[in-house]
Amino acid sequence: MAVKFQDYYKILGVERNATEKDIRNAYRKLARQHHPDLQPAEGKEKAEKKFKLINEAYEVLKDKEKRARYDRLGANWKHGDDFQAYQGQQQGWPGTGAGWKTSQGFGGEFDGYTFSFGGGADAGSFSDFFESIFGGGFAGAKHRPRRPRRGVDIDAELEVTLEEIYGGQEKQIQFSLQDLCKQCGGSGQVGNSFCPTCGGSGQVAEAKTIKLKVPRDARSGKKVRLQGQGGDAEAGGQRGDLYLKIRVLPHPRFELSGDDLEARVTIQPWQAVLGDKIMAPTLGGSVRVTIPPRTHSGFRLRLRGKGMPRRDGGYGDLYLLVVVDIPDQIGPRAEELYRKLAEITG
Repeated sequence: MAVKFQDYYKILGVERNATEKDIRNAYRKLARQHHPDLQPAEGKEKAEKKFKLINEAYEVLKDKEKRARYDRLGANWKHGDDFQAYQGQQQGWPGTGAGWKTSQGFGGEFDGYTFSFGGGADAGSFSDFFESIFGGGFAGAKHRPRRPRRGVDIDAELEVTLEEIYGGQEKQIQFSLQDLCKQCGGSGQVGNSFCPTCGGSGQVAEAKTIKLKVPRDARSGKKVRLQGQGGDAEAGGQRGDLYLKIRVLPHPRFELSGDDLEARVTIQPWQAVLGDKIMAPTLGGSVRVTIPPRTHSGFRLRLRGKGMPRRDGGYGDLYLLVVVDIPDQIGPRAEELYRKLAEITG
């Protein structure tokens, strides 16, 4: 008995290298378009057949293991209507590693179990082609039940300030995700009807709020994984994870470079010549620093341990970039002294 090959990629209208997102979007569009409940009475039977194939194609291509097994058909995937499951030309059934012994048609013996296609309580659920590859139509065969689908992973951005990192502050973030529809459990159907809540897609938009302590080593581009904070899973499955990509917001006074900080400090000409003690900013508060005599503009003064917290428990350094400023206005006496200084040094 020949089994008609099903081109699942063609059914969903996607390329063979389509991403999971491409496949999901194509399925949602086609599920709404061909759902039997949305068709006129004369078109329901045809729509049901189309809808069944759409769901079958999505069942395979959304699942990494099933898709990989389907893709391993290799060149045989183009053999068309008379797909014969290799007719024993392969020494192992795709993805099993077990021996394959053929008998007439699609009957046979597999790992010590006898089976035949086309029978069984679930024979009408999927096409014969699906059953020939993934099981479910084996009479008396033992096969591993499908594991509950894991929830999807979510990517979001976490904006933090230098103060929030330095203080290890707790931060609340809100993000949106496509979660499994609670009414239909992600199936897209309620009984034999189109799920009115999710429109048959099996997913609904949800807003989620969580709190977390900002990591010490939070830096722009770093990703933080929050296990189990992603999308809902099918019953018995594992929730997805949340991946937060950190973006450190610009600071009006400090510039961040790795674990180090840089800030500008302004001094007057006489401080640059004679040296002085000034107050300088740090994220932990102002500190008194010494400006050595004969300091030029562009001089960098290093303050050890006054930078950003590191993962190992230590701290980076703070570099103060000295800028010598000239007063906008000076009085007659000051101007006179500058003239005398010019005569002396000239």
